[in-house]
Amino acid sequence: MPFQSEKTLVREFYGALDASSVDEIPDVIARFCSSDYDWHGFHPFHGIRGPEQVAEQFWKPLRRSLTRIQRRLDIFMAGENTLEAGGVWVCSMGHLMGLFDKPWLGICPTGKMAFLRYCAFHRVEGNKITQTAMYFDIPHLMMQAGQNPFPPQTAVHLVQPGPLTHDGLLYGEQSAETGQKTLNTINAMITDLGQWDSELSLEDELALTWKDDMVWWGPAGIGATYTIERYAKQHSGPFRAAFAERSKTSHICRMAEGNYGGFFGWPNFSAIHTGGFMGMPASQERGEFRVIDIYRREGDKLAENWVFIDLLHFWNQLGVDILNRETRA
Repeated sequence: MPFQSEKTLVREFYGALDASSVDEIPDVIARFCSSDYDWHGFHPFHGIRGPEQVAEQFWKPLRRSLTRIQRRLDIFMAGENTLEAGGVWVCSMGHLMGLFDKPWLGICPTGKMAFLRYCAFHRVEGNKITQTAMYFDIPHLMMQAGQNPFPPQTAVHLVQPGPLTHDGLLYGEQSAETGQKTLNTINAMITDLGQWDSELSLEDELALTWKDDMVWWGPAGIGATYTIERYAKQHSGPFRAAFAERSKTSHICRMAEGNYGGFFGWPNFSAIHTGGFMGMPASQERGEFRVIDIYRREGDKLAENWVFIDLLHFWNQLGVDILNRETRA
C-alpha cells in the first residue's frame, strides 16, 4: 500500500497548524483529528484526550513561548503497523524552531532561536488523525536556555542533524520490498539486542545488525555517539551496567518505509536502577522508559538511530523532579 492519502492528510495538518494563529489552533486540530483524539507526550504532559484539550494544554502554551515557529523536517514516512494494534501510521521527525520569547514549563526564555527536537507517530483512520505519540526533548531546550539539568553526559549532545544521505522525506511512493527489508533488519536488531540476553560481547552483538560507523543520536542527558566501539563505551555499556531485571520490550507501533523505520512504546520497557545512570546514585527502584527509535538502514545493517527517551518521566518515577528543580533554582 502506498499510504499516500495518509501522508497527504498529515502534511496538510502540519501546514494548517503551523500557519495558524494561537487562537485558531483548537479549530485546526478539531478539523484534522477525531473527536476522541488520543494524544501522548513526554512529562509533564503525558496523555491528553480530545482536540480542545491537546490545543489548550500543549500547543497553545508552546506557540506563545516559541514564536514564529518553523517545522524543520528531517524524516517523513508512513507504514502499516506490524504489531497487534495495527493501523496505518505516519511518522515525522525533526525540530520545531522558533524564537524563545516567553517562559515555557518554567524554562526561562532567551529571545533567541531555539530548537525543540521532536518525533511524532500519527494513526490515520477514516481521513482523521485518531492517535498521536509526540515525543520531544525538553532537556535539550533547557540546555539552550542555559539550564543544564543533568550531570556531564557520557556522550555529546548537539542540535541533532537529519540523515547523512539527506533522503529521509518520503513524500512519494516507496518500494514495499525495500521497506520490508528495513523492517526485517530492525526486528533482527531487537531480537539480538533488545532483551540483553545474548552470550556475545556487546561489540559483537552490535556488529550483527549495525554498521561499524553507526551513529546513535541520543537525547540530551546522554548525548550522541559515533561508531560501535564508542557507542558501546559511551552509552550502551554504561546503560546496561546501571540497570538490572529489565522487562521484555513492548511497542505500540513498529513500521518501516523505504530505508527508514521505527517504533514507539508507552512504555517500551522497565528496569531496576542499580546506580550510575547519568551520574545518579542507585535507587533500587523500578522505572519505565518511554522511547521512540527511528532508524536508517544502509545495505544489510542499520547506519543511524535517532532516539527520544522521556528522561524527565523516568527520574520523576524515582523521586527526582528534574524539571521543577531546575526551573525553580
